[in-house]
Amino acid sequence: MKRRQFNKLLTGIAAGIGLGAAMFGGQALAEEPLKVGFVYVGPIGDHGWSYQHDQGRLALEEHFGDKVKTTYVENVPEGADAERVIRNLAQSGHELIFTTSFGFMNPTVKVAKQYPKVKFEHATGYKLSKNLATYIGKTYEGRYVAGYVASQMTKSNKIGYIASFPIPEVIRDINAVQLALNKYNPEAELKIIWVNSWFDPGKEADAANAMMDQGVDVILQHTDSPAAMQAAERRGKYAVGQASDMSGFGPNAHLLSVIDDWGPHYIAETQKVMDGSWESTPMVEGMAEGAIVIPSFNDAIPADVVAKAEELIAGIKDGSVQPFAGPIKNQAGELKVAEGEVLGWDELEKMNWYVEGVNGELPK
Repeated sequence: MKRRQFNKLLTGIAAGIGLGAAMFGGQALAEEPLKVGFVYVGPIGDHGWSYQHDQGRLALEEHFGDKVKTTYVENVPEGADAERVIRNLAQSGHELIFTTSFGFMNPTVKVAKQYPKVKFEHATGYKLSKNLATYIGKTYEGRYVAGYVASQMTKSNKIGYIASFPIPEVIRDINAVQLALNKYNPEAELKIIWVNSWFDPGKEADAANAMMDQGVDVILQHTDSPAAMQAAERRGKYAVGQASDMSGFGPNAHLLSVIDDWGPHYIAETQKVMDGSWESTPMVEGMAEGAIVIPSFNDAIPADVVAKAEELIAGIKDGSVQPFAGPIKNQAGELKVAEGEVLGWDELEKMNWYVEGVNGELPK
């Protein structure tokens, strides 16, 4: 064989090998799992907010299998540490990052600007950018139902609410409970204790006990541990679970739980990133979308009360029941929502006022 022919043969073989390697490499690259990161404000063992977000992460893994690789960081303070954690996830190849607490908003905005190719979603916030979306559950829908049940189960007409921070999400949920009390038991009084923490079992237990010492016999919460439920169980009172099913922590005390089901959202958003259809939008999902769930009621609740609660849930789902339908007045007695009108999400998402009937002032 002549040298020129031999060289052509070698060139053809090399080209074939190179093409095969490129095809193999491209296939391997295509099969690389999508890295999805999660940032939690509390521990995944809080059995509340962070626990339920992590259940959504696990549902994501189960749905996609080896097509995804997830990472989570728990117990992240809302501040400089959050920015560092979010940046580390972006730097380490995560293509979609969920930051799951209101105080992560500004750190997420900052990191999103620095990593424009990464998709970010922030829970409960309101700031958007080209690669930053927001998502939130209409927890106030569940609180309205819980407020109705509490209004019927109280004997002392004193209802307690353990609140975390005075942000719109917490304020509108308190208002939803008060609106249910106003309608179904105007004699009931709502007592609020602010603990300035999302997860502090000691503070939550102390707040629950302080309320019960004042005659409260039904406790709701916007904090993440089951400490209040356990305190109510010990003292023969009732309580409502937050974010996840807390019935196991107070079988007798547990009236119901307002549960956040994040799995469908995480699955849908991950699929959008995979198929290139992801967009930066504000996503607000409630009972109609299956994002807020009340799956069961305590057997101690009378059948007619359960039936009414289920009727309210059905009405919220089909739109015939609106917790923030007018007329609604604020604490000063000023009309905020006229009869026949419904407070829109643009107002609900920045709510910073109490409805008529709530005692006390908002913390500054």
